[in-house]
Amino acid sequence: MNRLSDDDVARRLAQDIPDRAYVNLGIGMPNKVARFVPEGREVMYQTENGLLGVGPAPAEGEADPELIDASKKLVTTIPGSSFFDHTTSFSMMRGGHLDIAVLGAYQVAENGDLANWATLDESHPPAVGGAMDLVVGVPRIYVIMRHVNRDGSPKVLRRCTYPLTGPGVVSRVYTDLAVLDVTDNGFRLVDLAPGNTLEDVQAVTEARILS
Repeated sequence: MNRLSDDDVARRLAQDIPDRAYVNLGIGMPNKVARFVPEGREVMYQTENGLLGVGPAPAEGEADPELIDASKKLVTTIPGSSFFDHTTSFSMMRGGHLDIAVLGAYQVAENGDLANWATLDESHPPAVGGAMDLVVGVPRIYVIMRHVNRDGSPKVLRRCTYPLTGPGVVSRVYTDLAVLDVTDNGFRLVDLAPGNTLEDVQAVTEARILS
């Protein structure tokens, strides 16, 4: 089965972010999306630690150690960027002022439930971050993740088994195998990674995928 790289999944997701959108990027794979804004499209990325107008990673030797995103990765700013405190940042997130949030996930269910802050593994400490604020305040939640766990177990499920970040909040899922919309009838296939078939992807997916 053909699997996209993390960069390729991020590049695919970036194609679906419209011009002039305001977007929050979560920690990990979501951070990569800012690198792949399509030519001629203006997108304002927000990071919950207090920056609107996140630019790409700095060139070697040009980093400002005080310019970091929520995952402590070095970033740059773009023209029109602004800085603010956490109170303003979370008001922006909860108040409906962002268009899209891009989040990672441990599990996503066919009804749009999202689990991305805790597992049942006590050696893996839970971390809520700003995800719960984002899922109640942002109208479109895009999840970016690998399709299966390292042991091959599915992450795209009928129902989540981990504690929920939010019920029924996910709009679309981007994985290394496919792009899936969450609909009233469950997951619907949007795209397949090149070289894969629906049957290939269904074999490693617990939930049913509609074509």
